[in-house]
Amino acid sequence: MAETATRNKPASGGTKSRRNGTRTSGKRVQHDAQNVFSDESPETLRDYFRQMTLIRRFEERAAQGYTQAKIGGYCHLNLGEEATVVGLMSALRRNDYLFTNYREHGYAIAKGIEPGRVMAELYGRTTGTSKGWGGSMHMFDVESGLLGGYGIVGGQVPLATGAALAIDYRGGDQVVMCQMGDGTTNIGAFHESLNIAALWNLPVVFVVVNNYLGMGTTVDKSSAESELYKRAVGYRMHGERVDGNDVVAVNEAACRLVEHARETGEPAMLETVSHRLKGHSVVDPGKYRSQESVEAARAADPVVAFRAQLIDSGVLDEDGAAEIERQAQADADAAVAFADDSPHPDVSTLFDYTYATPVANDSRRLPADPVF
Repeated sequence: MAETATRNKPASGGTKSRRNGTRTSGKRVQHDAQNVFSDESPETLRDYFRQMTLIRRFEERAAQGYTQAKIGGYCHLNLGEEATVVGLMSALRRNDYLFTNYREHGYAIAKGIEPGRVMAELYGRTTGTSKGWGGSMHMFDVESGLLGGYGIVGGQVPLATGAALAIDYRGGDQVVMCQMGDGTTNIGAFHESLNIAALWNLPVVFVVVNNYLGMGTTVDKSSAESELYKRAVGYRMHGERVDGNDVVAVNEAACRLVEHARETGEPAMLETVSHRLKGHSVVDPGKYRSQESVEAARAADPVVAFRAQLIDSGVLDEDGAAEIERQAQADADAAVAFADDSPHPDVSTLFDYTYATPVANDSRRLPADPVF
């Protein structure tokens, strides 16, 4: 039987100290948080809406830039996941660390990176977060604590666990948040990482963004246990599920788990459930989706729903909402202008970031250069 989770402490049957490493059996939890605006200040709620709207407009412009061939490679958007993104990132301190998969534009913005720098990275320009060499899937910014988007499914999970080990080893008070998609829970590195985090008492919160689809395969067809948060129980780790369309509920759960990890070092797993409004990537038409699922995703649009809730509750009026939307569009347009005006990397810098430190006899030969 699931316990009721509270803000002060996860509803886990066990507690432990980061110092002594003792642990008792944990219990799995499905968290049914309700969006109770009385617990949040109007300013905070309006800021949530501002961030969600900015991410929506940014991703719409990113999709446009891709179709205009201004963005190369792969491009995966957070459309439909804005409430999850903002709720999670609002739970982190500036010096906490974030590891994500390749669907990370919104996370980069919500973690505090200027939208122009994020768009410039998508455009492959030197003013981008990775100086234009990373592109859509490889955002990286040490100052904001974003230690990577990763193109390999689950590639970020062992690294995030290692970062949590480094924090514990150094005696720091930071927490690592490791975001991933639902498909990642079926790879070996996911289970190895959760096992190590639980054994070694590492301050990491694993977040599974369940949008019902691993590319084109439904979770029910790929996972024997489709309620993914329950996988944490195999490692005596606290796990819970939250409505990913509810920014307040996501933030409440994330804050509680992050602060518990900060205080005790105990890892946790949070599953957020929401739809993505488009295909797996910009070029995916999503024809594998039924009309019913498409309509359900549109009906659950978190930006539209949150706007209506704020107006109904008196936190915003129509004019205030329209002004936030106008500013978000202007900020997204400004990010595009910044990226358009930024320079491309010079060919001479192609090998500058192959190694972190100089390596003797490393090859800097371009494809057209002679071998000898």
